[in-house]
Amino acid sequence: MKDSAHILHDLVSACRDGKSFYEQAARKVDDIGLKTLFTRIAHVKGDIVQGLAIDAGMGGDMPLASGTMAADFDKVYGEIRARLDDRNYAYLSRLEESEGHLLKALDKAQKNKDIPANARIVIDRLIPEVRDCHDLLRARKIELRKAA
Repeated sequence: MKDSAHILHDLVSACRDGKSFYEQAARKVDDIGLKTLFTRIAHVKGDIVQGLAIDAGMGGDMPLASGTMAADFDKVYGEIRARLDDRNYAYLSRLEESEGHLLKALDKAQKNKDIPANARIVIDRLIPEVRDCHDLLRARKIELRKAA
């Protein structure tokens, strides 16, 4: 049970930071397609936070934790924030990579038998959304690569 709480806590922490990042990114980019995609990803991350925060033992406005996965996501988003004005292939590549890590973490949580039923329902419902957002980032990345 302790492991499942840690997994959920890390997911909530990482998604809370990701939500903030994507909201900021949506405000900074000029490309309407990216604005729309970033807003959608922020919304999905907000759904994850809202759906899992109670089962993770976290309040809705609790600050980020320093769990391993949360720290990894924080580092990735920090690196990307530093280059937010650089709207190129490398930027989208890093975002796609971070969403891939989130998918792996959600898959791990989904397979963990100790995850509470309510959290499992949220994870099952949102994995397809996260996967779709990841695929959209990949498609945009490929578009940029072909255009170069």
